[in-house]
Amino acid sequence: MVTGGGTAGHVLPALPVVEALLDRGVDVHFVGGRSGFEERLVTPLNARQGVPDAPRQEKLTYHGIATGKLRRYFSLANAADALRVPLGVWQAWRLIGRVRPDVVFSKGGFVSFPVVLGAWLRGVPVVAHESDLTPGLANRLAAPFVRGLCVNFDGHAARHRRVVVTGSPLREELRQGDAARGREALGVGGDKPLLLVVGGSLGAQRLNEVMREALDTLLATYAVVHVCGPGKVDAERADTPGYTQLEYVDAGWGDIIAAAQLVVSRAGAGALYEWCVLAKPHLLVPLPTAASRGDQIENAAFAKARGWSLVLAEEALTPVTLVESVAMLAAEAPRIRERLTTFQARDSVALIIHELERAAIP
Repeated sequence: MVTGGGTAGHVLPALPVVEALLDRGVDVHFVGGRSGFEERLVTPLNARQGVPDAPRQEKLTYHGIATGKLRRYFSLANAADALRVPLGVWQAWRLIGRVRPDVVFSKGGFVSFPVVLGAWLRGVPVVAHESDLTPGLANRLAAPFVRGLCVNFDGHAARHRRVVVTGSPLREELRQGDAARGREALGVGGDKPLLLVVGGSLGAQRLNEVMREALDTLLATYAVVHVCGPGKVDAERADTPGYTQLEYVDAGWGDIIAAAQLVVSRAGAGALYEWCVLAKPHLLVPLPTAASRGDQIENAAFAKARGWSLVLAEEALTPVTLVESVAMLAAEAPRIRERLTTFQARDSVALIIHELERAAIP
């Protein structure tokens, strides 16, 4: 059984693990929320079930349960969510009793906690994966019920009886990206380098706004591809030459990354790991503590100290500083690429599956 959700960063890294398990003939059940968000990301993996000679023997099954977001701040929604969390635990407990999994893999996010607790109540071992340098709230709450914790980086601050550095599973499609194919799919021609701006799977309002204010200046040098989040396309800019807006990208994402010379991104650990493995010079604009627990600031500081990333704090983010930082990134890009060639990309899927097998053995 696999669980995770709330954002794409808590789902997408689990998918290569799911694929590898399916390829081994393992029956996989994915547990997420009922909003449809996780299900839309997970169920396309079933497409290969009908492929002749495909090694998968069992179907991937999706289950939705009640979920309540775990907030660190006051909100009226906390009252309703306080009821959804125990309901989700009960539903997960019942589901685990029916499915009887050998082991649970948790990718974190508030969706995962009821499943982890339900598994512990049923005596089913759990292996969790934490991408950030410090555990998120869901993984901190789940820690007493977890047999092993997989992490992205050697500098992780987790305190657990078994911590294994696995890195983050990367979809093979990202490793096989083709720059020419990416430019063709985007309709980006000419000789201008491509600047990719990514606000995360749900977008980033402040980054979107400042980027558009700086757009005319940036377009003098770059073709700009802007992944701005669902419902955040600027209709007034839809026909701006050299500017491509995308709400979200799944298929073809590897080609788009391959086509990009430079990247501006939030500092989520999953995205940071991708930029490092794929050796993409990048500028990180981490979420401030007013909108997060500060994990992105920690991720950005960690990467900057190692020479992998340039960082621009959101408090300092203006059209002028964004343009200046992109220019600095362009100048530093050859040295960043050289440093990233030494980045250790582990066989994350194999390492995680080894941990699952280890936990599942009585």
